[in-house]
Amino acid sequence: MNHLLRSHAPISDNVWNELDEEARERLTPALAARKLVDFSGPLGWEHSATNLGRTTPLPSAPADGAQGRRRRVLPLVELRVDFELSREELRDADRGAPDADLEALDDAAHRIALAENVAVFHGWNDAITGIAEASPHEGLRLGDDTNEYPTPVAEAVEKMMCQGVTGPYGLALGREQYRRVVETAEHGGYLLLDHLRKILEGPIVWAPGVRGAVVVSMRGGDFSFESGQDLSIGYDSHDANVVRLYLEESFSFLVATPEAAVAIAD
Repeated sequence: MNHLLRSHAPISDNVWNELDEEARERLTPALAARKLVDFSGPLGWEHSATNLGRTTPLPSAPADGAQGRRRRVLPLVELRVDFELSREELRDADRGAPDADLEALDDAAHRIALAENVAVFHGWNDAITGIAEASPHEGLRLGDDTNEYPTPVAEAVEKMMCQGVTGPYGLALGREQYRRVVETAEHGGYLLLDHLRKILEGPIVWAPGVRGAVVVSMRGGDFSFESGQDLSIGYDSHDANVVRLYLEESFSFLVATPEAAVAIAD
């Protein structure tokens, strides 16, 4: 038994597998940050901090002639989203119903993916410094004309190149910005998506929660996402009508090279 307490839930193994697969299908497209930064783990629920390789001198020592230093670490944070599923729907799923109502799980998956994206790209007060807020580059704007999107993206790439930050580069686009890009064909039918990929030489990802766009270097070593407990479904409680569950994860995020990203406002 682990901290998720899944064995206590009135849910069969087959339905647990279905819930896990449903969550995976919903989470994979939306977890944009993981597609663009260095990912390590999962290291387990008990993993609590990321080593920063730095120390802070202590003002005193336990004996004369000695000196002490405290190791500095980055604590992991925990994210959790609660949801409920109907026991009747779960029984139907156990019978093989292909249309069991798992909307609450889908909504929880969207919420926690959005929260992770916001934390990584824009920060989380007193917990995580985000990529965009750490970037020292002067902000750019996408503007209203999608045919002009390549200009600020190219400018972002050029800013990083001037700082010695090489590519390939990736582009995280907020929901509305991504929709505009995939719908827009430039003059002559040349797809905007293809044009942006040629500039970046890297991926363009749908990133719910991102405000505007963020261009990041994908050369490696600049941004580190360390997973403790990866996203998992846990059990909370139940009654005669519903089972109360949750999606949960623990992670840290470190910006090692602030210059390796440029934020572009909408």
